[in-house]
Amino acid sequence: MTKARGQPRPGSGFERLLARLEADPARAEAEFARFRRSLTKFFDWRGAHWPEDCADETLDRLARKLEEGVEILDVPAFARGIAKLVLQEAARSQERLTPIDALEARGAVPAAAEVRGRDEPLAAHLDRCLESLAHDARTMVLSYYGGGKGKGKIEARRRLARDHRLSDNALRSRVQRLRDQLEDCVRARAALAERGGR
Repeated sequence: MTKARGQPRPGSGFERLLARLEADPARAEAEFARFRRSLTKFFDWRGAHWPEDCADETLDRLARKLEEGVEILDVPAFARGIAKLVLQEAARSQERLTPIDALEARGAVPAAAEVRGRDEPLAAHLDRCLESLAHDARTMVLSYYGGGKGKGKIEARRRLARDHRLSDNALRSRVQRLRDQLEDCVRARAALAERGGR
């Protein structure tokens, strides 16, 4: 996937997209950012694991169509059509991934509480990384993984989704992104510690 990464790239396709979104060049980039946020929400609400990447892929494909000279009468409607295809592709890709809960159940990925009992330096890194999250994000991820076992865990996660006005899939997607962020942070801190840093 090529990535727009939140900013319109130079090139005729994206220049045409900017012009179609907003005729005034001074306001075009702001309109592009608003349009990208709207697409990101579309993917997030439908449970895509990487909604920003999906939004960027949609914008890339839309820009390519404009560059190829495809006649597009309604840019937002055309973008929605592309977004639905990207969402289907993302769903197929996600089906091939093993859910993080299944990995935890098989012992392939340790839960945060288990880390504390086995590896104190790693637990300290995890604590620091949790502290770096925004309060709401930290509360969400701790609540998600601290909800007990079996049926109690399922009910706790459903309540958490309702409290945040998210679908179950959107909650899982958001927590997965937070977990990825925490894992990256812990790895970075552990690598720094090995090199003699703090």
